[in-house]
Amino acid sequence: MVWIFILGTFLSYCVGQNQIQGVHQGCVSQPSCFACLRSPGCAWCKHKDFLKSGESSERRCDTAESLRTRRCEQMDIINPQSEQVFLKNNELSSNSDNVVQLKPQNLLFKLRVGVPQTFSVSFKRAEGYPIDLYYLMDLSFSMKDDLDTIKNLGQDILSTLKKVTQKVRIGFGSFVDKVALPYVNQVKAKKNNPCPNRLNTCQPAFSFQNILGLTKDVAEFKTRVSNQIISGNLDSPEAGFDAIMQAAVCQGLIGWNNVTRILVYTSDDTFHIAGDGRLAGIFEPHDGMCHLNVSGFYDGTKYDYPSVGHLARVLAANNIQLIFAVTEDGVAAYKALSKLIPQSVVGVLKNDSSNVVQLISEAYNNLSSTILLEHHGAPSGLDVSYRSHCTPGEGDNTPWQRRGECMNVKLNQQVDFTVSLNISTCLKEKQTFSLKLQGMSETLKVSVETLCDCNCHDREEQSTHCNENGTLTCGICSCDEGHLGQRCECERPKDMTSADSMDAACRQDNSQLCSGHGSCECGKCVCQGTHHGNFCQCDDNSCARHNNMLCGGNGQCECGTCKCKANYTGSACDCSTLTDQCRTVGKLCNGQGTCQCNQCQCNKEFVGINCSKIANACPKFLACVMCELNNKNVKSNCSQPCGSIKPTWVKGPQEFPCSEDTISYKVELFPNGNIRIFYADLPRSIDKTYVIIGSSVSSIIFIGIAVIIISRLMLELHYRREYASFLKAKEDEVWEDTKNPLFQDATTVVMNPMHIQED
Repeated sequence: MVWIFILGTFLSYCVGQNQIQGVHQGCVSQPSCFACLRSPGCAWCKHKDFLKSGESSERRCDTAESLRTRRCEQMDIINPQSEQVFLKNNELSSNSDNVVQLKPQNLLFKLRVGVPQTFSVSFKRAEGYPIDLYYLMDLSFSMKDDLDTIKNLGQDILSTLKKVTQKVRIGFGSFVDKVALPYVNQVKAKKNNPCPNRLNTCQPAFSFQNILGLTKDVAEFKTRVSNQIISGNLDSPEAGFDAIMQAAVCQGLIGWNNVTRILVYTSDDTFHIAGDGRLAGIFEPHDGMCHLNVSGFYDGTKYDYPSVGHLARVLAANNIQLIFAVTEDGVAAYKALSKLIPQSVVGVLKNDSSNVVQLISEAYNNLSSTILLEHHGAPSGLDVSYRSHCTPGEGDNTPWQRRGECMNVKLNQQVDFTVSLNISTCLKEKQTFSLKLQGMSETLKVSVETLCDCNCHDREEQSTHCNENGTLTCGICSCDEGHLGQRCECERPKDMTSADSMDAACRQDNSQLCSGHGSCECGKCVCQGTHHGNFCQCDDNSCARHNNMLCGGNGQCECGTCKCKANYTGSACDCSTLTDQCRTVGKLCNGQGTCQCNQCQCNKEFVGINCSKIANACPKFLACVMCELNNKNVKSNCSQPCGSIKPTWVKGPQEFPCSEDTISYKVELFPNGNIRIFYADLPRSIDKTYVIIGSSVSSIIFIGIAVIIISRLMLELHYRREYASFLKAKEDEVWEDTKNPLFQDATTVVMNPMHIQED
């Protein structure tokens, strides 16, 4: 069961994923070629003789394979296939004269409704790609020491960026706040010199000023920045959003090129947002246009501060990446803001901005290592989803997402995306949308057309196929006024206005035409086989069966319903109304059940063919027997366990169906409904334990003795054979006196060493 559940879950998941990606599951037939091509997986057969008489036009709409199986020639099948055309597909290149970072560049798709198409997109950041960096600085009084530091950092910033690319330009702008109460003091003296004390000299406040457009001249940057004087305002938040908006939309005055664009925003405090302008009586929302005067100043007293969403859209539209370089106190607020603005990061700036060069370098690396691919301006009904392949070995197991995303991408590392297009509606004309990477100017243009038109090329007016009463188009007849039918062969009745209304006359309760068992001809069903009726709804072979026989052999099948013979009832005439099988000597089913279909259906506590047995009789009456046994010689009341039943003692040992300890008993139900209990002693039985042990020991001893006797007999037999062999060998012996040729008589020679033999 567990494996079945796991398999079912897996199949459900696979089907769910196919549905998410728009994979069609077969074809849902449609009545016209136009509607058929809008149904995923469907094709249309235009051959005029493809359908049989009375068949619905929906039968022309099916899968191409099914149509071929039904003998529709390939040339007659209308099944346009989705198509992908590369209009521009230059290879990726880091050549400074022809930089290509996104591939392909222009595509054309011809799509079928509901049939997804995929294509690949590749990106590789070009080595040495030019950078434009615009430095936007808060000139409120609290940034006085930061301004002194920035005056000498132009060369350091350029040198750091030139480690990435040799083509770098740098610009400078500043901001304070709107020149209106309650942001800036309107007293003339304070307005001219907004410093908090008289010991310092400040320039008048302003919303934003473009001090230096983007340039390669480091000396010019240092000169312009050195000429800047600090300013001041009353409240803590600044007009940073006004400054960012103007720096982004004033393309010509700032001098942005079609390169990597970076906007560095430095401040030690928070920012005003949309709605804050009402404090100064400024209600008109920002229009997102450039409003710099000839001196590069922006007068912020006409428009309210931009909203976060407006700012995010403008930065994305102009491919500007934003770096927030802010002090520790404002990091939390700017990190929250950065989450709402694509391609933006936050860095912690020291109080005197001494680490700004390192901060810019780290922030740029973070921005350039994050690749986000998105689409813009997609037509309604087109679903675009992405699968990211961030590393070379990454396969097709990554999930589909609403945008392509890769993190920690290194320089010269290529990343790929699989993009899926699935359209759900037909387009009136070709439409174009774009895919682009956040912060990058290069785009991929995608044009989409839908294949919804049936170009059958067989239009024939007053066609003979339509009995000269209609026009033949894509294999079906469009009948003239006053005619209906598959071939316009029917004169239209007054109550029928179309072929659909004629077909409706052949449908019962909005079901299939003629119940799927016939054809509709001129509003009437022509049935097939054994089916009959106004809607071919009757079949005399479709009744219920019993014992593999129609109507159980006890009735007649009429229009799917059994008409039973006498004494039979039920959907399959399988229920007898007789009671002979339920009858006993007394009542039906012993009075302990009901007779249904000539079979006893016993009450809860009774079983048996005729309900003649009590269910669970042994445990049910055990208490009664034990009460009677324990009080056999004592007059005691056993009415509670026994009721009106008086158990009867049977002399002599008996073995009844029920037993308890040394007692056996039985419970009998009599035809009159009375219950009697008989009980007796159980026959004594030998203790099987001792029998088993004794038998086992005896068997072991017997086997041991037998083994000893057999082994002793075999040994005795062996001895007798050996002895007989010995006697026989002794009789065969012959003794003769002979001299041993090897024997020599013993001779002893004694030499006296002291004896000298005389010559």
